[in-house]
Amino acid sequence: MQNHVADFVNYLAVECGAPRNTTSAYKRDLLDFIAHLHSQGVVAVNRIKSNHVLAYVAALKDRQLASSTIARRLVATKMFCRFLVNDNYMTADPTASLSSPALWQRIPDVLSVAEVDKVLSVEQTGLIGIRNRAILELLYATGARASEVVDLKLEDVSLDNGHVRCFGKGSKERVVPLLGDACDALRVYIDKARSVLLRDRNAPYLFVSYHGRPMNREDVWRIVNDAARLAGVHKRIYPHLLRHSFATHLLEGGADLRVVQQLLGHENISTTQVYTHVDRNRLSEIHRKFHPRA
Repeated sequence: MQNHVADFVNYLAVECGAPRNTTSAYKRDLLDFIAHLHSQGVVAVNRIKSNHVLAYVAALKDRQLASSTIARRLVATKMFCRFLVNDNYMTADPTASLSSPALWQRIPDVLSVAEVDKVLSVEQTGLIGIRNRAILELLYATGARASEVVDLKLEDVSLDNGHVRCFGKGSKERVVPLLGDACDALRVYIDKARSVLLRDRNAPYLFVSYHGRPMNREDVWRIVNDAARLAGVHKRIYPHLLRHSFATHLLEGGADLRVVQQLLGHENISTTQVYTHVDRNRLSEIHRKFHPRA
C-alpha cells in the first residue's frame, strides 16, 4: 500500500502541481489511513470497502481530532481512492457515496488568455521543439490531462475530421474537437518529427521521447514548466493548470456548462461547476476595479 501512496503523491506533485507542504500532508494522512486499515486486517487496496472508510472517520472522531483535520484526511482518502480506480488498482471507489466537506472544495488557479498565449508562443526548435509545441497546444485545446496525453495512440487522432479521442478516468472514452493551431501543430509533429524520433521503430503512442520511447507525466510537467519559464509567466505552472484554464476560458466565452462537462470528461456536473466560481471571482475583480464605490 505504501507504494500506491508514493505513486499518488508523485501524481499530485507532477501532474497536479501540488506544493510540497500539501503533498507531505496528504502523505502523512494516507499513511495514517493505511495504518488503520492494517489494524482492521486490510492489507491490499482492492479490499478496501466503504465501511472501512467510515470506521476510519469514526476512529478520527474518537481521537478527538479537529474537524478541519478530519475533513482534510477524508479528502485525501477520497482523492487516493479515485486515483486507484483510475489506474485500475480498484474496480470500485469505496468513497463514492461519501460527501467531501464543503470547506475543502478549492477553486482552481487559472492562467489568463494572455498568459496562455505567452506559453504557447515560446520559440521551440528542432524535433523536440516541434513535439513540445504539439503537446502544449493539445493540452490547452482539449483540456486533456497529462496522463491522457501520454497515453494517446496515433490512431486516436483524426486530423482530417478535427477530433481526438481521449480515455479519461476509469478508461471512459470521450471525443474532443481538435481545431486551429493545435491541429496544425500536431500535423507538423506527425509529418516531420515523430517518425524521425522513432528511428524506424513501430510504436502505437502518439508522443515519444528523443529515444523513441513512450513519455510519462513527468515529461509533460517539464515541458509545461520550461515553456512557462521561457515565456516569463511567473506562476506555479503545471499541466492541470492548462486544463483549468481551458474550462474557465470556455465558460467565460459563453460555453454551456454541460458542454464543458462533456469536454472535460467529468461524470458529475458538480465537478465542473467549480469553474463557474472562478468566473465569478473574475467578475468580482472587475467590479472592484471599475465600480466607483467598490
